[in-house]
Amino acid sequence: MQTPHAPHASRAPHVVAVMGVSGTGKTTIGPLVAEALGVPYAEGDEFHPPANIAKMSAGIPLDDADRAPWLDAVGAWAAGRAGRGGVVSCSALKRAYRDRLRAAAPGIVFLHLTGDRALIAERMAARKGHFMTAKLLDSQFATLEPLEADEAGVGVDVTPEPAAIVERAVTALRQL
Repeated sequence: MQTPHAPHASRAPHVVAVMGVSGTGKTTIGPLVAEALGVPYAEGDEFHPPANIAKMSAGIPLDDADRAPWLDAVGAWAAGRAGRGGVVSCSALKRAYRDRLRAAAPGIVFLHLTGDRALIAERMAARKGHFMTAKLLDSQFATLEPLEADEAGVGVDVTPEPAAIVERAVTALRQL
């Protein structure tokens, strides 16, 4: 587990964006973290417009223009949860994407799920029915800009079982 970055002064429940490349377990870990924190969960993939899903299903990486309306929708959800808390999955791979989310929801914090590329590729290959193909994993890693020291958030390795990941994440998030 990495150490928490940039402590957050507010004592209100956090709005947490569970971030990371596809296959790190955002959709598995996000709802479990939300449950542990006693706040609602929103699946970030549901904020994608149909054109984005079609593009990713075809194995075509999204560009910044494709991501803009999606990030705005995720940011609007997060802003609506300010002061009440919530957890939303959102890859938030670039600092600019996280900045866009922070512009919409200034108190948002990030839970960066991290892992070895081989482990993540193996997990992606095992999942069925998801529009994001393993073929796009290299583009995700190429795009990824990990959390910087001045960004409110924590990084947690996804190698252990989900219960251990959630325990580490919740402990770290409560220290922000």
